[in-house]
Amino acid sequence: MGLLGVISGTTILERSDLVANSKFKLMKNEFGQALVLLSDNIVLILRHGNDLDSYILPHMINHAANLHALKELGVNEVVGINSTGSLKKDLCPGTIVIPDDFITLCATPTIHENRAVHITPALNEKVRQKLINAAKHCKISTIEKGTYWQVPGPRLETKAEIKMMSNFADIVGMTMASEAVVALELDIPYASACSIDNFGNGLTEQPLSMKEITAGIRKNADLMISLLDSYLKISV
Repeated sequence: MGLLGVISGTTILERSDLVANSKFKLMKNEFGQALVLLSDNIVLILRHGNDLDSYILPHMINHAANLHALKELGVNEVVGINSTGSLKKDLCPGTIVIPDDFITLCATPTIHENRAVHITPALNEKVRQKLINAAKHCKISTIEKGTYWQVPGPRLETKAEIKMMSNFADIVGMTMASEAVVALELDIPYASACSIDNFGNGLTEQPLSMKEITAGIRKNADLMISLLDSYLKISV
């Protein structure tokens, strides 16, 4: 398969042996700079940075620089590991969703600053199916289709916003649509595995907090690491 590009949060770095012998490399390109973590078969980018004291908020992530760095390093495909909130009461925290579409009503980043270039956004079906097969291979139950709604962040959503979004989408997050659009512009196959780490604001009686979200991310991290490990094995 060659090199697999992975874009994730910091928990993967903390808990995965997949990057145990890797090294950080700072890369600069026409869109800015990206810090990548290189191992034998994975190029990992921590979308929020590797320093909690300098955490990169969702609306400040340089998606173009990150994905261009992956392209320069010769990755064949990119898997996004994304944390999400549930928009449905029957999609509980701990569920893994492999989305097949997304919605965003805010502007997404682009590599085309001064040219009128129009694309039809989509997630790569080949990578999506490989994620589904990888999950089956390691016996992780997944929802094989779903719609991801991207909000700009960094704030969480109001109860009214969650209620409205739930009519059109299944999960909500702040990064995946931007990654998918830029990857398509750069002609890099991209799809995502989304862990549901919390219920959306107002879906339960308990008020939503960042403490709850962080706990959900850590709880689901091992599932996502197993999924990545399986993805690599079936791709050899």
